[in-house]
This record gives sequence, C-alpha cells and structure tokens, in this order.
Amino acid sequence: MTAPARIRQEDIARALKGCKKAGFSPARVTIEANGNVVFEFSDGAPLPVVRANPLDRVL
Repeated sequence: MTAPARIRQEDIARALKGCKKAGFSPARVTIEANGNVVFEFSDGAPLPVVRANPLDRVL
C-alpha cells in the first residue's frame, strides 16, 4: 500500500490563489523530493525550463 500524498493539488491551488490575491504572478511551482514546495515568481518575462538530468554527467 502506498503512503498518502504529502502535498495535494488543493494545497497548491490554495497557495497560488493567495499569491495572486497578494499581487504576485507565479511562474513555476516545484515540489522537491523531500516535500518542500518552491514557488518561483516572474516579473513578466517567462522563465526558461531547465531540467537537470543526472545522466548528463555520464554522457
């Protein structure tokens, strides 16, 4: 049996709604392996998508 999710979609939606209400424009939400939720904000310019691949060091 699997463990229940630490972070639910409702939690993220609630946090994003609060960010928008406070005047921030969230650009990206990242949920790290240890359960931390990271919100990144932009000033209008879209952020580039960067995904680190652990196999890049091998190749």
